[in-house]
Amino acid sequence: MRFLCLIYTSIDIDGRLTPSEMNGLTAEHFAYDEGLQQDGTLIVSDALELRDKSIVIRPQGDTFSVTDGPFVETKEHLAGFYLIDTPDLDSATDIAKRIPSARYGAIEIRPVRILTLRGDLAEKR
Repeated sequence: MRFLCLIYTSIDIDGRLTPSEMNGLTAEHFAYDEGLQQDGTLIVSDALELRDKSIVIRPQGDTFSVTDGPFVETKEHLAGFYLIDTPDLDSATDIAKRIPSARYGAIEIRPVRILTLRGDLAEKR
């Protein structure tokens, strides 16, 4: 079963860690990733740029509006993710608890929903 582990950290943490602490945290993530790769659990993981580098698109009639930044009023932001393959939610929870950035924020564990086509649409594919 696939699970997406979304890493949320405080906006304050980004400016609070020293370069040495940030390097240490990054090294912990690399080591953790390697272990998950070796046991076949990790599908992909990555860090995300800070939210000031993001854009949001929203439907506006027949077109889309594009704005800078997520414009979400919150003190936390999505900092990275792990896409893992584990037997169940309990296993995913154990893995998420060991993500190095978990001690600086929160990890949301969301099962990946597998979409399928049914009936006539599936036959046309």
